[in-house]
Amino acid sequence: MNFSLSRTDFPADFRFGAATAAYQIEGTSFGTVGPSHWDTFAATPGNTFKAQDGAIACDHYHRFEADLDLVRAAGFEVYRFSTSWSRVMPDGRNVSDEGLDFYDRLLDAMLARGLSANLTLYHWDLPAALADIGGWANRDIPMAFADYTQAVLRRVGDRVEAVATLNEPWCVAWLSHFLGVHAPGLRDIRAATRAMHHVMLAHGTGLEVIRNETSATAGLVLNYCAFQLASDSPEDADAAHRMDGIHNPW
Repeated sequence: MNFSLSRTDFPADFRFGAATAAYQIEGTSFGTVGPSHWDTFAATPGNTFKAQDGAIACDHYHRFEADLDLVRAAGFEVYRFSTSWSRVMPDGRNVSDEGLDFYDRLLDAMLARGLSANLTLYHWDLPAALADIGGWANRDIPMAFADYTQAVLRRVGDRVEAVATLNEPWCVAWLSHFLGVHAPGLRDIRAATRAMHHVMLAHGTGLEVIRNETSATAGLVLNYCAFQLASDSPEDADAAHRMDGIHNPW
């Protein structure tokens, strides 16, 4: 099939963007940054491809100016990035000015290139110190997330256009705590259901802080999935209903 699109096929106010996540690009061996549960997960044999980790990643911590040049040169108007909870609060509780200084420089570099900044506060890298007390299965984490949200937005909230609390709650809770594919790599139904509840509480506490600290658009990043029945059988209908329940409405 011959199929092509150009910018003229989109509405005049449609904006194109690129997105990244802190652990995936920054490099956790640079600057003052505490370990996250992804460091623990990656250090466990068999969990990641070729035992790779985020120690260097894309070296975005040093290369962010050139990286943003690439975003701008590609014709994008919006850049969605995430702050690392482990960089802002290396022990999960106390704020690192050095960590926030990095995001100060990053935001200024985005604006200097005419890029609209879309911030995601949590893209999967929970500080190891919080993972050690149960992580997302712990009812205290939503309030710790509120403190983290406030620390970030009091420094950079004046320069962000939109703020998302969490990236893909299904991945944070179910994929990570029941299927064991992402950090912390558990296969525990009780931990998974607690995490499902607590990420929703964190979204709520985070939204309250966002609305108090900034006029930015506030929201959540979701990864919905549609399920098609393989047949008209009651068994397939039940399976599709169950998978939809696990993945979407909660």
